[in-house]
Amino acid sequence: MDRLLQLEVFSKTAELGSLSKAAEILRMSNAAASRHLSALEERLAVRLIERNTRRQWLTEAGQELLQRCGPLLNELAEAEDAVSDRALSPKGMLRVTSSLSFAMIYLAPMLPAFRALYPNLNVQIISANRYPDFIEAGIDVAIRTREHEPDSNIIVRRIGQMHRVLAAAPSYLEKHGRPEHPADLARHDMLVYNLANDPYSLRLSQGSTTQTVRIAPTLDSNDGQIICGAARAGLGILIQPLYIVQGDIAAGRLVPVLRDWQLPLLTMNIAYQNRVRLPAKIRVFSDFLVSHIREHSEPGIWIDAAK
Repeated sequence: MDRLLQLEVFSKTAELGSLSKAAEILRMSNAAASRHLSALEERLAVRLIERNTRRQWLTEAGQELLQRCGPLLNELAEAEDAVSDRALSPKGMLRVTSSLSFAMIYLAPMLPAFRALYPNLNVQIISANRYPDFIEAGIDVAIRTREHEPDSNIIVRRIGQMHRVLAAAPSYLEKHGRPEHPADLARHDMLVYNLANDPYSLRLSQGSTTQTVRIAPTLDSNDGQIICGAARAGLGILIQPLYIVQGDIAAGRLVPVLRDWQLPLLTMNIAYQNRVRLPAKIRVFSDFLVSHIREHSEPGIWIDAAK
């Protein structure tokens, strides 16, 4: 057992580039992880990882050991997942990352029902609007808005597509008037999510007609909740996915504008690392999330939501 744990500490440290991150993933103290790594090097009588105050790197012996033990540890993990899957009792920690808005609107509300079904599976949600590296951040599942991943080792499962809308507070529209045509947006105060694709250029369509408008934002932010708060306060017109602003629209806090014009749809996906066998915890979470979205979303938010 000690030998296996030593190899797990070494493998995770090599993958993550950090002993402390490996210790966190393996749920042990930094001191314990360091002892296991030192014991492995002492047992093999060879230095596996060189390190200084700024970085660490594998020795030639470390590279060879990682190449040989990596597949063995993966097979062991998949064997454990298979047993857990058959027992319908996935356990351990599931690390999920998504935008703050998606986490608040979909992930947090579904967790009580999810935990009731899988009480031995704990969930950690990492709120991030940028896309962290899976291995570096120890992520199991990422909710993302890009359709393709540059890394072929990442699997993408589509949740569905959703509408995006332009909306503003009644107080803003009373003061500045409603835009009647896409070109009018150039003279309005715009609230922009700056991590969108080409955030300062809006492409709107009406039938076969397409208009592209360049906008100079009054406010831009990397978080949709900040933009929504500013819009509710009357600062300007926002551009956001409908699922984020549906509640404000229903309550009259925000009013859609240019409803006859359509913005490009936003695609939402579940992404996870490619494995020979999908771990049970990822499978049950992904299936539950898709089902939850289908059953609890307001009509009209999602287009072709996954079945």
